[in-house]
Amino acid sequence: MKVKYIVYAILIFGIGAFIAYRITENKSKKAQNENNGNAKKQPISVSGKVLNAQEFANNLSLSGSIEANEQVDIRSEISGIVESINFQEGSTVAKGHVLLKVNDLELRAQLAQVKTAQKLASENERRAKLLLQKEAISQEEYDIASADFFSAKAQAQLIQAQLAKATVRAPFSGKIGLRSISKGTYVTPTTLIAKLVNTTQLKITFSIPEKYASQMKVNNTLSFTTAGSNEVFAAKIYAIEPEIEVTTRTLKLRAIAQNPEGKLYPGTFANVTLPLEKLTDALLVPTEALIPIQNGKKIFVTENGLAKEIIVETGARTDKEILITSGLKVGDTILTSGVMTLKDGSPVKVKLQK
Repeated sequence: MKVKYIVYAILIFGIGAFIAYRITENKSKKAQNENNGNAKKQPISVSGKVLNAQEFANNLSLSGSIEANEQVDIRSEISGIVESINFQEGSTVAKGHVLLKVNDLELRAQLAQVKTAQKLASENERRAKLLLQKEAISQEEYDIASADFFSAKAQAQLIQAQLAKATVRAPFSGKIGLRSISKGTYVTPTTLIAKLVNTTQLKITFSIPEKYASQMKVNNTLSFTTAGSNEVFAAKIYAIEPEIEVTTRTLKLRAIAQNPEGKLYPGTFANVTLPLEKLTDALLVPTEALIPIQNGKKIFVTENGLAKEIIVETGARTDKEILITSGLKVGDTILTSGVMTLKDGSPVKVKLQK
């Protein structure tokens, strides 16, 4: 019986010791959680900036493409053997310059034949007219002779037009490209001879978001740069598409730039800077203060020592700042550093930046 009581006593003692251990452990964890809670309630040190209205030259940064002012594929309008090539590849040619001639011996022979027939028809028409005046022939016979004459004349004009096409001339002044034929090549209207490009002026084509469409006017100026060069070029808007592109919600514009030194090449990429209206009361915030979220962007401001989350809308941006169009007002203190760890309502200690 003594053994039984001893066992019971040991069990009771063990259970009591376990309960005492759990109570002590729970108190320790509660104290630790309270300490952590107090630590979390300590203000977080962050940097801030008071918003002031300032002047801002609002610019749009866009991408565009450079195109030749005039560009054409040189082709022959008639088929035949190339008799002569009268241009150097890569040279500048004037409007009307003879680029090449196609052999026209057959056409000249046809023209001589038709002109002979025209001369005979002209003489027959003259005689028929005299006979008609003497009432020696009918009006119908005269009409037939007259029709033969005008038909022969039209045939001669047609062949003369074909002869003119045997000489290929430059339709405008520009630089001739690399030729694709040689003397003696048989060319057809589908044969590419060379490209002629006018590069003294160049077109810059680009598109802007539809919300800026009302600010666009013909003769507005812009600047642009090209890849591999820091030189800034100027251009002037000369044409605006009359409708918004439905699929992209953008408006297409075209500007003209002078290229007297030939530094710009058609087909290259242009980084366009398009000035918009100048703002006198703009609110600009550092880019690091802006936090992207699923439905837009947010910024933290401080209010009564606490961080407050504000959803904002943005506009144009510079290298270091971004324009706020909605959500903030003059006098707000925005938080600029340490914002990624903040939550709405977090206590903060703000160090204002100058």
